[in-house]
Amino acid sequence: MQFLRTLGWLACVVYSTIPLFWLMVHPRAHIWREKERSPFRLLVPAWIIMWIGIGALTGPWRAAAFYSIPWTWIPAVLLFAVGLFIYSHAGTHFSWAQLGGLPEVRADHRDDRLVTTGIRARVRHPVYLGHLCEMLAWSLGTGLAVCCVLTAFAIVTGAVMIRMEDAELEKRFGEEYRRYRSTVPAVVPRI
Repeated sequence: MQFLRTLGWLACVVYSTIPLFWLMVHPRAHIWREKERSPFRLLVPAWIIMWIGIGALTGPWRAAAFYSIPWTWIPAVLLFAVGLFIYSHAGTHFSWAQLGGLPEVRADHRDDRLVTTGIRARVRHPVYLGHLCEMLAWSLGTGLAVCCVLTAFAIVTGAVMIRMEDAELEKRFGEEYRRYRSTVPAVVPRI
């Protein structure tokens, strides 16, 4: 159980910094596109520093649990499965370059197209929904207070990041994206 709790804490540390990573990208996408060299050589080390910082900040509380109930892993496993299902469908009709954010940071990238089919016909940001499912699974399964706090942090920063990403996508795709955004929810799909 201790191994799973440590793994859950580390996973939530990494997941919680994903919106911060993209907050470095989206407000400055036009600047990153002007660079000749890949901005990931700066962005990825900065992201790793975020992991270390968030890990150091939350580390002292990584053992504090709201509960320790083994059966909570049952719904957690279901959430993990949902997250993996969403990830697998998020990759359909979407290239690895798009998943990695290359069109956001490279002006010369050819795979810059708006994808509105598949799972993206139901939710605009399925990868973030997958991240949320994984973080909720770790929070529920481990019962760790720090996982719950990191999940809440990711939700707040993710909401800001999604607004910035939507604005950046609107600049790139114009009216086509505005129509798409008006009919498809950001993260929580309509049933």
